[in-house]
Amino acid sequence: MLGGGQLGRFFVISAQNLGYQVTVLDPDQKSPAGLIADIHICAAYDDKSALDQIINTCFAVTTEFENIPFATLKYLENSLIVRPSSQAVSIVQNRIKEKNFLADNKFPVGPFHVIESEDQISKVPDNIFPAILKIAQFGYDGKGQVHVANSNELREAFIKSNYAPCILEKKLPLEIEVSVITARSMSGNHVFFPIAENEHINGILDTTISPGRVSNDIACKVKDYANDIAIKLGYVGVLAVEFFIVEGNIYINEIAPRPHNSGHYSLDACTNNQFDLQVRTLTDLELLDPNFHSNTVMINLLGDIWFKENKLREPNFNILIDEPKVYLHMYGKEEPRKGRKMAHFNVSGDNLNDLLVKASHLKQRLSN
Repeated sequence: MLGGGQLGRFFVISAQNLGYQVTVLDPDQKSPAGLIADIHICAAYDDKSALDQIINTCFAVTTEFENIPFATLKYLENSLIVRPSSQAVSIVQNRIKEKNFLADNKFPVGPFHVIESEDQISKVPDNIFPAILKIAQFGYDGKGQVHVANSNELREAFIKSNYAPCILEKKLPLEIEVSVITARSMSGNHVFFPIAENEHINGILDTTISPGRVSNDIACKVKDYANDIAIKLGYVGVLAVEFFIVEGNIYINEIAPRPHNSGHYSLDACTNNQFDLQVRTLTDLELLDPNFHSNTVMINLLGDIWFKENKLREPNFNILIDEPKVYLHMYGKEEPRKGRKMAHFNVSGDNLNDLLVKASHLKQRLSN
């Protein structure tokens, strides 16, 4: 596993439950996945001796985030199974390549412009505003994104980005955001997890509702789009696709070549969660259906709740642990920080509205 964060940690758990040993490569000595891996190689992602160690001891390689260097994936690919492929990751790890890939293949995307130099700003039409300027690479959870209302603000934001290549996206009158996670095997077989409905705060996912409250027609269309994207990418592994629903129309927002925060409900709502299927697609095990069995609401827990009046304290997690059908998942991160994903909890049951009320109430109690 290339990457030692919480997504890698859940992968390690699933792989070990299936009898595999896992090596994690991550430069952080206390990375969540590295702490529970069979072997933790504490080195940079482009460290050749570390990569050679992986080649000599591992059967297959996958990733937990998209910013692994292309050269690293290509180097490992010459000797090992690497899923998803370096080519697929190279497209979706760069917003410009990703958006052009979607547009070139006639997938529905909102209006956008590539901004790679100041000269291009004068060519941007006024009707693109208000818009969001996003750095093409290394942005996540709202980082590297700036809202701009006009060309002057765009210019200022681009200069503040140190002229990094960016993409400018028109802000759409969003009705609802949904995501879908699919797993695709080497043979082309695929399965879907239920549609997830997502709510964000300050660019960070706050709540996921599964199944998402959308029509069957929209649910079928977003699944078809996700499957077509996977086919066009020649993708093997677990893939997440985010969508905006605007006035009944569907627009693709982003692609993630890995399990996704919005799929964490699957840990308690499905017999086979997204990390189980990541292991299965990597090792050519039978691709099992997720077997969704419980309506679920997921709540992200950020480091903010560890602070009260700017003083660090441990939240009373017994509030969650003592509740039936509430499942707490800690990420094993040593240092809580504001805005940092530290854990999540799932609330499972029957009526989604009741689950939302319960989840919101529990989060509020935890924050007090």
